[in-house]
Amino acid sequence: MAPSTPPPEPNNQISRTDALNYWNAIPATVNGMLGGLPQISRTDLRGSLNFIAKLRRLYPVSSSQSGPLIRGVDCGAGIGRVTAGVLSKVCGVLDIVEPVEKFAKEVRSANLLGEGKIDELYVVCLQDWVPREKYDLIWNQWCLGHLTDEELVQYLGRCKEAVKGGGWIVVKENMSTDPEGNDIFDEVDSCITRTDEKYRSLFDGAGLRIVKTEVQSGFPKKLFPVRFYALQPGLGGSKS
Repeated sequence: MAPSTPPPEPNNQISRTDALNYWNAIPATVNGMLGGLPQISRTDLRGSLNFIAKLRRLYPVSSSQSGPLIRGVDCGAGIGRVTAGVLSKVCGVLDIVEPVEKFAKEVRSANLLGEGKIDELYVVCLQDWVPREKYDLIWNQWCLGHLTDEELVQYLGRCKEAVKGGGWIVVKENMSTDPEGNDIFDEVDSCITRTDEKYRSLFDGAGLRIVKTEVQSGFPKKLFPVRFYALQPGLGGSKS
């Protein structure tokens, strides 16, 4: 009997085309952004605001004391749910990176644009985005699973060059619960859910250190755990 062929590595199954096709078929609503779970939005936004507040208390000098951060960017912003609910409350000016045109249109039509909160809007995949500004806060949430490991290290390397001294790159992503400690590929939207160990390895590969990390609280138990990482250039110093 011939030996069975092992399944392909989750990282090798990611397809940018399949991911874009999936998201282009999803309605430009909060329900669409959250996979039919709009009820978690308030908890999610509150958790993110709390995490940023803790960062600013830990690093008051680097975050200009209590005033707003000068410039932030929402990467993989979707329709701007986090842009409006979190980042606009802590940053004076925001840029947006979103590859799906119909989602970017929702951001363009939002009140934040008229209020002068949003400056540049890049309709481009994260794999292709090259930052032109320096940022106090680079926010990445529920989007990095669409990048392969190699693409993610390269992307984070560009973010490292774009973050201001004392600023942060924040990653907020689902964590794999695979009993054997493997990443999990989701063929529906062509993304992978990584382990905490894998993320830490990729951060090291990009020359970034973890200055704070914690798990989002208050989500239904049936969902993947969601972890925050606040990153700065440099190696070592990882927080448990």
